[in-house]
Amino acid sequence: MNLQDFISKLESAGELIRIGTQVSSVYEIAELTDRQAKSAGGGKALLFEKTDKGFAVLTNMMGSERRISMALGVERPEDITVRIESLLKQVTSPKDSLSDQLKMLPLLSEVARWFPKKLKRRGECQQVVLTGDDASLDILPILKSWGCDGGRFVTLPMVNTLDPQTGIRNVGMYRMQIFDSKTTGMHWHRHKTGARHYDGYKAAGRIMPVSVAIGGDPAYTYAATAPMPDNMDEYLLAGFLRRKPVKLVKCITNDIYVPDDCDFVIEGYVDPSEPLTVEGDFGDHTGFYSLTDLYPRLHVTAITHRKDALYPATVVGVPPQEDAYISIATERIFLAPIRLVMQPEIVDMTMPVAGTSHNIAIISMSSRYKGQAAKVTQGMWSAGQMMFNKYLVLTPATTDVRNAEQLAALLRGCDPKSATIRGEGIYDVLDHATATCGFGGKLALNLTENSTARTPSVSEHIALPEGVTMRTDLVDMWSTLLLFADNSADIDLTTIARQAGVECNFIALFDTRAAEFGAEDLLWIAAANTDPKRDIALTDSTLTIDARAKVPGAENNPARFPNVVTSTEDVIELVDSRWEEYGIGEFIPSPSRKYRKLLLSDKAEW
Repeated sequence: MNLQDFISKLESAGELIRIGTQVSSVYEIAELTDRQAKSAGGGKALLFEKTDKGFAVLTNMMGSERRISMALGVERPEDITVRIESLLKQVTSPKDSLSDQLKMLPLLSEVARWFPKKLKRRGECQQVVLTGDDASLDILPILKSWGCDGGRFVTLPMVNTLDPQTGIRNVGMYRMQIFDSKTTGMHWHRHKTGARHYDGYKAAGRIMPVSVAIGGDPAYTYAATAPMPDNMDEYLLAGFLRRKPVKLVKCITNDIYVPDDCDFVIEGYVDPSEPLTVEGDFGDHTGFYSLTDLYPRLHVTAITHRKDALYPATVVGVPPQEDAYISIATERIFLAPIRLVMQPEIVDMTMPVAGTSHNIAIISMSSRYKGQAAKVTQGMWSAGQMMFNKYLVLTPATTDVRNAEQLAALLRGCDPKSATIRGEGIYDVLDHATATCGFGGKLALNLTENSTARTPSVSEHIALPEGVTMRTDLVDMWSTLLLFADNSADIDLTTIARQAGVECNFIALFDTRAAEFGAEDLLWIAAANTDPKRDIALTDSTLTIDARAKVPGAENNPARFPNVVTSTEDVIELVDSRWEEYGIGEFIPSPSRKYRKLLLSDKAEW
């Protein structure tokens, strides 16, 4: 299935909206996509047929549970979990006899069919070949999404690199900022395989070949985002999903192989001897800008594409966006290997949208002995991409981890003093709350053990410091008192927690700007703006959380603090004024109007 086939399936299923009006790849497409992505259930996929660059643009293609399932070729992501569990059981079950071993042959034959297959001809992705001066990035409708973005960014690139020692391929998804018609940034984080490959080429004094595939079967795009073990080919995962091998063709100007049926290929190289280049700012999936930093530069040597090429892009920003549904698929697909290899106690796991993938994870687990929750916590914080997790909630095996009422009952019934497990460890480089990039505090709540809890309540007459306001709407269900104050005010949460009339397990302090936000948005802000080591304290049996934006450089705060990602007023007004032209149905107001209340300045950072 190529991208054109997938679009046909989406349209037949009523999951696609075509926009035939001329639109700009700078801001306009992103604003329309953001409105759709935050609609009920993720809205629809959008196909912009007339862009400023000629090629049509597809956005939000996997931005719902139904569309991500369609992309993976299943009715629901759990169907893949069942396949993986069955496969693992067959592989790991005892083989005590020759007969048992012979029964494995059909399985081995099936697995062999998933491995990528190299073709000796040119691919569909090479129907048009551009080299030399013709190989210009200016031909592509690459999006600039948000007002403070440092430029246009390729947001769904499948970046193909080779280990300089073993030749093993990695396919990662690392955003690419367009510097000019011939160069881009390569935003691979220090923890990623692409960065390890780069370090290897630098140590060897060699030029690093890179090929970037865009489009094709959406299974390729998903595989590039998946938390695959290092040195395991992502195209093998795509083959597993499709039950057939990915067909690969050799690039024109380097020896890397890419999928035959992808839409575009950007070929090039990185010279590790060159100085790093300033990249960013970028409105990221955390809902905040990732600020400027230094990254390698990719030099383009060729661009190839299908004659009927479509340009897929994703828009990231304040959740929910398309990446939330990709994460839902990942948590379910990879649950089986986690249970088998890492933590057999785990029954189920979810990563709420408000946690933007890494910040929050909730698991249910079997518990047979004292300290088992601590053992699971330590294991999760040291395994694969779960090492980026900041807040972990552990619940009994019978808990539906996606049921808010069950989780709320456990939180009301816990004693934070005995439930809290603290740690330190690796953060995602994109985390903006910690003073040390990529490293900070972690916190787990062990809700697997019964405890006697107080009935949550708050008196209307407690004495609050001047400038602090209070909300009690989350007290009864979540045992959480909400406070709001200026983010530079010196507030002693310990004193408030110990006042007579405050009977809550949790007290959370937010910026006054967030005083009207709902629980889901407040959870997103709290998870993003806090380092548990600095911002969370235990007072008697109350956990206090300072979730305000951090004054840059003060005490143990980060040196820089980013703004929330929003559209600008002029972009919002442009899309509002053109709504009838788009022909896409009932008017959807801009989500940015709400989030602009959180802005600390008119720049990417405070």
